[in-house]
Amino acid sequence: MRVLLIAPGPVDHTIACANGLAAHAQVTLIAPARLYRGLERWLDPAVDLQLMDWPRTRSLRNLALLGRMMRLVRRARPDVIHVLSNTTVWLNAIAPLLRRHAPLITTVHDVTPHPGDRETLQLPDWGARMMARQSDDLLVHGAGLRDAAAQRFGKPPARVHVVPHPTITRYADAARDLPALPPRPGLRVLLFGRMFAYKGVDDLLRAEALLGDRIPDLQLVLAGRGDDPNDLRDLMGDPARYLIHHGFIPDEQASRLFHDCDVVVLPYSEASQSGVLMIAATFGKPVVVTDVGELGSTVRAAGAGLVVPPRDPAALADAIALMHDDPDLRERLAQGAAAWADGPVRPDRVGAQMVALYDRIRQRGHALDRTDAPRIRRPD
Repeated sequence: MRVLLIAPGPVDHTIACANGLAAHAQVTLIAPARLYRGLERWLDPAVDLQLMDWPRTRSLRNLALLGRMMRLVRRARPDVIHVLSNTTVWLNAIAPLLRRHAPLITTVHDVTPHPGDRETLQLPDWGARMMARQSDDLLVHGAGLRDAAAQRFGKPPARVHVVPHPTITRYADAARDLPALPPRPGLRVLLFGRMFAYKGVDDLLRAEALLGDRIPDLQLVLAGRGDDPNDLRDLMGDPARYLIHHGFIPDEQASRLFHDCDVVVLPYSEASQSGVLMIAATFGKPVVVTDVGELGSTVRAAGAGLVVPPRDPAALADAIALMHDDPDLRERLAQGAAAWADGPVRPDRVGAQMVALYDRIRQRGHALDRTDAPRIRRPD
């Protein structure tokens, strides 16, 4: 099977998907050069990577980009075209043309924008809606998202498919040669990723203040771009417990942060799913997550961590304390996370599910073509 991926982002999800598919199909990946150049070594050599000059949304040079894309589509002759995010406005202009060549599938990561996510909110919401509606089928990462996407984008539920987010392995692969840390007292807790309102940074800080002296030598590491956690300093119980890396986190540093932590927290007040969860699992790190979007159901099923209600700093504090007080529990959850990462959500296994889905969509299309084809009435 020939699969053409169009990948404006997210980068880590794209790499995991492309690598997973490469074990089962012939993959061509069209991606922005400014995002993917320098990451080629993390892609399976079997992936035909086509880096393109991908202008900003407001640039009319996007017209030239669309022309290059269509020429590549004609050369590649794909059996299916999969757009890995519905947040690129200009792709709407060629969606009808793409559908003439092959079934068009689009992954919807977030059915609605997250509160405070300034990066996504810069893009017009009509573009994301239109791309989803123009696609033949949609792919989401959880059953709850399927129902929400079908309703918001006016799709029959049979045209919205659930495939799990594959684990993101490249950070753990890069950390394989890092030395193991010597045993130390306390607990090191990591909050990683974009620091926007929905990520619950304020709830984590309130939880730390509520912990008081329950965890000696507690350290909270907050790393990522977006809002500066230092602006919430008044919420901290003990500012000396915090190590804050505000801004873009290079890959090498990200690998070190996950390698060195004891627990990863996702205290989100709202979410769909999380790439951070898929990174933590590959390191075998237990998590504490809030029960929003697909996070709670995913973590419970995997046995990878503890689940608490959103916007409940006291419950979050208790869960962090339990991780410290019960090392055996923490180890069981770590083993569950590692087994899950190397099991059902391993990229090649998710890739097999995606190829099976592509094949069903193609067969359905052929069946519809035969059913809808006009019948020629023979003369009596």
